[in-house]
Amino acid sequence: MNSLIGRIPVLDVSPLVDCGRKPAKAVAGETFQVSATVFREGHDAVAANVVLTDPAGRPGPFTPMRELAPGTDRWGADVTPTGEGHWTYHVEAWSDPVATWRHEAGIKIPAGIDTELVLAEGAALHERAAEGVPKDEGREAVLAAVDALRDVHGEPAARLAAALAAEVRAALAAHPLRELVTASRKLPLLVERERALFGSWYEMFPRSEGAHVDESTGRVVSGTLRTAAERLPAIAAMGFDVVYLPPIHPIGTTHRKGPNNALTAGPDDPGVPWAIGSADGGHDAVHPELGTIEDFDAFVARARELRMEVALDFALQCSPDHPWVKRRPAWFHHRADGSIAYAENPPKKYQDIYPIAFDKDMRGLVRETVRVLRHWMAHGVRIFRVDNPHTKPVVFWQKVIAGINRTDPDVIFLAEAFTRPAMMRTLASVGFQQSYTYFTWRNTKQELTDYLTELSQETAACMRPNLFVNTPDILHAYLQEGGRPAFEVRAVLAATLSPTWGMYAGYELCENTPVKPGSEEYLDSEKYQLRPRDWAAAEREGRSIAPLVTTLNRLRRRHPALRRLRNLRFHHADNDAVLAYSKRQGSNVVLVVVNLDPHHTQEATVSLDMPELGLDWHETVPVRDELTGETYHWGRSNYVRLEPGVAPAHVLVVLRPSPPIGGSPTS
Repeated sequence: MNSLIGRIPVLDVSPLVDCGRKPAKAVAGETFQVSATVFREGHDAVAANVVLTDPAGRPGPFTPMRELAPGTDRWGADVTPTGEGHWTYHVEAWSDPVATWRHEAGIKIPAGIDTELVLAEGAALHERAAEGVPKDEGREAVLAAVDALRDVHGEPAARLAAALAAEVRAALAAHPLRELVTASRKLPLLVERERALFGSWYEMFPRSEGAHVDESTGRVVSGTLRTAAERLPAIAAMGFDVVYLPPIHPIGTTHRKGPNNALTAGPDDPGVPWAIGSADGGHDAVHPELGTIEDFDAFVARARELRMEVALDFALQCSPDHPWVKRRPAWFHHRADGSIAYAENPPKKYQDIYPIAFDKDMRGLVRETVRVLRHWMAHGVRIFRVDNPHTKPVVFWQKVIAGINRTDPDVIFLAEAFTRPAMMRTLASVGFQQSYTYFTWRNTKQELTDYLTELSQETAACMRPNLFVNTPDILHAYLQEGGRPAFEVRAVLAATLSPTWGMYAGYELCENTPVKPGSEEYLDSEKYQLRPRDWAAAEREGRSIAPLVTTLNRLRRRHPALRRLRNLRFHHADNDAVLAYSKRQGSNVVLVVVNLDPHHTQEATVSLDMPELGLDWHETVPVRDELTGETYHWGRSNYVRLEPGVAPAHVLVVLRPSPPIGGSPTS
């Protein structure tokens, strides 16, 4: 590999994933910044541009770069891929003789130094530059400047001014005269469908929907995929794009868990859906109590009618009763006494689950995994939430996802990996389109600011966050102790900080009772038992925050700024309990101010970075609170007062610039 630096050094191109061995990620229509360090010897001017090349190998018009901070030699430009597929991007740098001449002429002509020589050199440069400017894009203006520069009867200042005219600058900015052009290496860019970046997820257990007590026997009867489908209109009405199902496969009976993770199950206990496999089948079968594959097809079809996609859990593990245990014993780790080791995550033990051992037959496991995934793809599933991928070899997932996406690039994989940052980022770089995050455990202003800055800037080129506010495994103390206001705050944060967010059923009812003090597990967890809910009664009695969730999802669809990740910017608030941030996409600007304290009213002065909003420092603009409909006038400094349970947050949309008004803008 040639390690020589080019004639014009182009260094540290960003984004860069795994030293360029893995593609950076974007979705069609998403804007992101490409930056590089560009400089040269001496004092001659340099310039640079970005070239995007589409999947057909067609380079687009180059995008001029600008120096991001004077004197740093760091250049950047925003680019936007327009379609899905495998793109490339690279940076071209060059010596800019016209800019060099302008600088020199601006010093020498007023001082009367080498006047005619400098003007003659400028005329020759502009004549050469005009050859690269199309007729209808300013060539005549450049040639007129050539004539003026050569007019020995004109005043030197006027001749120089002709070359510096706005129309000449514009023509040469679009079609510059480039010398010593040096290109960086081409870097890969994977552009995927928008759902890989944007969507609202709802997790539900089908067996709980429609579950009831059989009056003749007194037994609790499981809900089915058919009864679960009756819940779909309400989920769609809340504005969700994806309905996510835990495993729907047959559940083993050996070491089946009872309520609240009891080691012994009763005859009517349904078991844990992640203990996959029984005599009724394995990962490619439907649990008989949920129905048939035809019932699953009907569920997917109903979701599609409601403009939702179905995401299916893919948990690569088995109950002791899974067909693989007998047919494929080499796929499991055997202990010294010949028994198969069950899963553990100390102090948690999963006696009902056997993990897979990968290294004896990885090729066979890859082949079978791809087969199972394609089975469900044939039944309409294009999104998979992968359970605990960090407990399997990274190279395994690289092979599996590549095998699927090679023919079906629209299939999305979400990594449920609450683990070390290096593993989370590596899983993202090898193919996972989305990742769970530490959001649930980031609750203070500093924690949220630091972490979301990391997610939206440092890792955004490869790792797309899905901010779940809760899961069947995670009920954070903030929700346990904060009550309904805490649920409202976290919903606002998740729905506006990230383009993708999710919630597990029951969140809208503010369910927050732990199995014991200090635990993040739910009491009477749905993982171990049926949990039918009376949704209608909750609505009638005002116990549901579904109206807020509905509003948030409606705003996410209405405002393009909320459908992007890398546009997140934080603003100063002089109260540690108040968080302020904005998102901007073109003319659409959304500003969010949240009271992080679910117990007390908080007041603050919010100081806005006006240029980040596309505004001048002195401007005052009308803003509409999308949660209340009220309109305020905001400027650089703004007073806010937020009361838990009444006004947990402002979600403000900048309407249009207006002349400054007297007094301090307040809310």
